Amino acid sequence: MLKQSLQYKLLQKLSPQQIQLMKLIQLPTQAFEERLKQEIEENPALDTGKDDADSLDDDLSNEYDDAGTEKIEAEDINIDDYLSDDEIPNYKTQANNYSADDEEKNVPYASGTSFHQSLKNQLSTYTFTDEELSIAEFLVGSIDDSGYIRRDIIDVVDDLAFTENVFTTEEKVISILKKVVHTLDPIGVGARDLKECLIIQLKRKESNKIRSLAIEILETAFDHFVKKHYKKLQEKFTISEEELKEVNKEISKLNPKPGSSYAGNNKIAEQIVPDFSIKLVDGELDLVLNSRNAPELHISREYNNMLKGYQEATVKSKSQKDAVFFIKQKLDSAKWFIDAIKQRQQTLLVTMNTIMHYQYDYFLTGDERKLKPMILKDIADKINMDVSTVSRVANSKYVSTPYGTKLIKEFFSESMKNDQGEDVSTKEIKKILETVILEENKKKPLTDEKLAAILKEKGYPIARRTVAKYREQLDLPVARLRKEI
Repeated sequence: MLKQSLQYKLLQKLSPQQIQLMKLIQLPTQAFEERLKQEIEENPALDTGKDDADSLDDDLSNEYDDAGTEKIEAEDINIDDYLSDDEIPNYKTQANNYSADDEEKNVPYASGTSFHQSLKNQLSTYTFTDEELSIAEFLVGSIDDSGYIRRDIIDVVDDLAFTENVFTTEEKVISILKKVVHTLDPIGVGARDLKECLIIQLKRKESNKIRSLAIEILETAFDHFVKKHYKKLQEKFTISEEELKEVNKEISKLNPKPGSSYAGNNKIAEQIVPDFSIKLVDGELDLVLNSRNAPELHISREYNNMLKGYQEATVKSKSQKDAVFFIKQKLDSAKWFIDAIKQRQQTLLVTMNTIMHYQYDYFLTGDERKLKPMILKDIADKINMDVSTVSRVANSKYVSTPYGTKLIKEFFSESMKNDQGEDVSTKEIKKILETVILEENKKKPLTDEKLAAILKEKGYPIARRTVAKYREQLDLPVARLRKEI
């Protein structure tokens, strides 16, 4: 038996404009500029720069004052909706959004030879058979950006056979590796591990007593040296503490990643462009939005002329109506994009302004111990926006401060209770922990238990495992590895 019923559902859907806005908010300055260029290329209705606003206004008014001109039907297009508000952009950033001296600076990048190409070029100075050249080039191609070959030699032999049709032996490959690849610059390149890398560099230097001793220690007692078992090293090699200190000093001068020191490698230097700037002006904080986030956009004059031509035509053909329909689509898209940029600017400013005032004491002094506990919801509640919107701003934007350029998400942290029952930022605790470790006696570095006890004395009762977690987040090694002679 058939039944008919009525059911209500409450659905929440994002419009295309909202999705577009969220994507724009997430973009940092450089990515936003690329997105802007892409939109201008794809939508001919968008134009950049300033037009003669007065003459354009006259053109628009004349279109509607001419009583003899046939008007465009409402269902076709309403020109005023698309042009009148945008020819003099009211969304352009005002004086409190950007500074007059905020210049757009382009940093040139020098082109040069890549890291691997440089190594291959050096091979031309050697005399090889065809087989030896293939092996040497394959080994150079197997070197990673740090300068290491992290593959087993047997795998190299197999790949040479399958990909280069070169059938050889492990002994032959190792011979070319040591006689050729290990002699290339930068020194230490082509090593298979840290031990070999350091030894190669020491052997390339002029020999003396300390360097010979350093090579012997690395070759026969590498684990003891890495783990800083200095007493065992002194007993094993019958050397004084002063001699061991000299060995340690000599090894510390070596480069553990020779590939990373090559200035001409093919990595693109990443330039951070701050999205905001915070300055101290007469003891007060001044927030400025990077002017590159506030482009001047307006509707193309050519499109305005096309619409005028359609209005003035006495007979409107089907092709003309199709063209106007295309124009309407492009104008809609342009208007949405301009509105999205306007809302993006407003969202960025409101969010960063709230963060700045929330962390006012920090931005005045630059002291990380004055950072307050702050989570995304704290800011979202103040500006009446969703947490995801604040997250999009915080995770990808940088702010220039008197104390350096910072990623905005670095100002967010969880809270913990101190011995007074007050909420303190975990950033504050980490900063104090870092200071304690830097000031410790390096001959007897503090264990995590002792660090926890010191923090407790300072009013921060946290567990040993929490100290260990914070220490690891600060990239600080355990006590044994912080030991110095």
